[in-house]
Amino acid sequence: MSSESNTQNKAFSARDIAYIAFMVALIEVCKSGLLFLPNIELTSFWIIMFMLFYGRKTYLVIPAFILVEGCLYGFGIWWVMYLYTWPLLGLLTWLFKRIDSCIFWSVLSCVFGLSFGFLCSFPYFFIGLSSGGIKEAFSVQIAWWVAGIPWDITHGIGNFVLMLILYIPVSKVMKKLFRKV
Repeated sequence: MSSESNTQNKAFSARDIAYIAFMVALIEVCKSGLLFLPNIELTSFWIIMFMLFYGRKTYLVIPAFILVEGCLYGFGIWWVMYLYTWPLLGLLTWLFKRIDSCIFWSVLSCVFGLSFGFLCSFPYFFIGLSSGGIKEAFSVQIAWWVAGIPWDITHGIGNFVLMLILYIPVSKVMKKLFRKV
């Protein structure tokens, strides 16, 4: 599935830089286009697809996306969460990259969406530490996570449905696009 052997053994070319810029722009356009739907996003979909078809060089797409997000929306605590959640999705995709199954990627995308709030709750542990001990820190973290569970459910279902619908047609296009990378 991946054009890994073609993309990983070469230094970055002008084409690579153009692809990376295009990928970041595509993620941003899709994210902006879906802002009216709370917790429905194509960022997870695109990170998975780019990692599957463009390989490890996608690890330059992820920080570029995160930086653009910070520039557009400010560098709040949510931005710190992005610094580890999106690279984690890239790593999970990398670990399972040999699996070519729409259902598998739909389930993985769903689980990522369902766990997004939990993953994002870790900075709140440290915020809780500033106002008390470890018990208070865990209370703050868990309270923040539990309050967001309905949003995580929406996120997980949205990720599952989007991947289920888009995986096969986008895979066909990406196989052609990245064949010669």
